[in-house]
Amino acid sequence: MKRALAVVAAALIELTAACSHQAATVDDVAPAVSCDSPAAHCSTQQRINAVEDYLKTRPGRVGFVLRDRTTGYIYRSPAADQLVWTASTIKLAMAADLLTKDRAGTIKLTASDRDLIQKMLHSSDDDAADALWEKYAGKDKQQFNRDFVAFGMTGLEPEVSFSSGKPYWGFQKCTPDDLDHLMQYVLTQLDPTDRAYIVDQMQNVAPDQQWGVWAAGPDQHPGNKDGWSEEEGGWVINSVGFSGADQRYTLAIMNALQGEGGYDEGVATISHAAKLLLAGL
Repeated sequence: MKRALAVVAAALIELTAACSHQAATVDDVAPAVSCDSPAAHCSTQQRINAVEDYLKTRPGRVGFVLRDRTTGYIYRSPAADQLVWTASTIKLAMAADLLTKDRAGTIKLTASDRDLIQKMLHSSDDDAADALWEKYAGKDKQQFNRDFVAFGMTGLEPEVSFSSGKPYWGFQKCTPDDLDHLMQYVLTQLDPTDRAYIVDQMQNVAPDQQWGVWAAGPDQHPGNKDGWSEEEGGWVINSVGFSGADQRYTLAIMNALQGEGGYDEGVATISHAAKLLLAGL
């Protein structure tokens, strides 16, 4: 596949050059149809076409939402509204919620709480998420989910935990649209100090978290919150984050493997898709 894609990369270069909007080309991009969108989005359309062609060759179902926050361009793939287990991407929503409520004075985060938030974002620490959920989800364990609606996560569906019969961070489903809305909330609605903190944490995740949106490349200063888990129905591999100057581009991408592959296949799929969409912008 890589050899075949590389052979046709020259065709994309010629197509992109024909557009008035000039952008760096991406390695391994398949040829796409002629641009029929405004010139400013020509290169983006070519990238999306390449990704959709690539995903046809990959296991499972992938949904994604790509957004250019400068021009307002948004692309939602056909599966962008399909529910997928969130895995650890929900930890980004937990962090945003806790910082928002602390800023509003409705809770008071301790130094220990802030350390747990950092661990949750940096290394996706499950024990940290457990401790914060137990402390702040309320007696009915619904408080986080009630708050998440304000982030635009209207499709989020908490599943009943096997152990307690109540919602739990590790048993949630959402759509790529929900993660896109969450990312926009973080970048536009959080207090500037809290936003800067989360952006910094997402740009400095642990080495084992550096995939998915991270594949945009170091020159794009990416940041991400990844999530992965093996669920009933197969593995899910997800990533939500940003790249570019001032976090210009955001990407929410979710891969439900549906029993057709595992962790390695999922990571490879969404990382290459992110590279095709974001590298060199």
